[in-house]
Amino acid sequence: MFAVLKTGGKQYKVSSGDTLRVEKLAADAGETVQFNEILMLGGDETVVGAPLVDGAAVQAEVVDQIKGDKVIHFVRRRRKHSSKRTKGHRQQLTLLRVTDILASGGDATGVKAAVGAGSVAAVAVVAAAAPKPAKKVAPTAEKKAEAKAEASAAAPAAEVEASKPANLLTEARDGKPDDLKKISGVGPKLEEKLHANGIFHFDQIAAWAPAEVAFMDDQLSFKGRIDRDNWIEQATAFAAEQE
Repeated sequence: MFAVLKTGGKQYKVSSGDTLRVEKLAADAGETVQFNEILMLGGDETVVGAPLVDGAAVQAEVVDQIKGDKVIHFVRRRRKHSSKRTKGHRQQLTLLRVTDILASGGDATGVKAAVGAGSVAAVAVVAAAAPKPAKKVAPTAEKKAEAKAEASAAAPAAEVEASKPANLLTEARDGKPDDLKKISGVGPKLEEKLHANGIFHFDQIAAWAPAEVAFMDDQLSFKGRIDRDNWIEQATAFAAEQE
């Protein structure tokens, strides 16, 4: 069975299990969204909407919020002093995995309207038996102060856990540092910072323990960059290639 749905001004033909990219929706990874603008259903019997199929819906799980490929827009005006302008753009998208196609009953599902940046037809699915969420109340000044105090108390503990890597060097072995820019997320400026902190080779990064990662995060002023870009895994692979 397949369906043709409309979202973000575009039409998509989908089946259960398909993965597709649509205009950005206001939903987090792991949430379920439902599309109610169904133009056509196909399978044993074909149903064409006029313009929509009543009661039909497509449900999908949000996999991730991503960006599309970069598009370069170049404008040249030869009659205006030969002016040139180049712009780059990456469209914000939502990656979905289709979980179910409902031929009927989609309009009876307990739902709440989603603030969709890509489609007003997308709604977040809520379990019918689930209790109504409590109304969010803005935190008082007292609660803000308590939260700030807790964060301040937790900060010293994090500093104590961090420890300086034991394999730092004063200079590269044989005067030949590895090209650390091969690691995703490391540019010339960040490579200079690594050198200034005694990191010249892939095997040094590959040997870091969690406490040493926390220390280097503070030194490089990029909280979470090492784990987020998988530096240790990349450095381990590059070090293995050199052996």
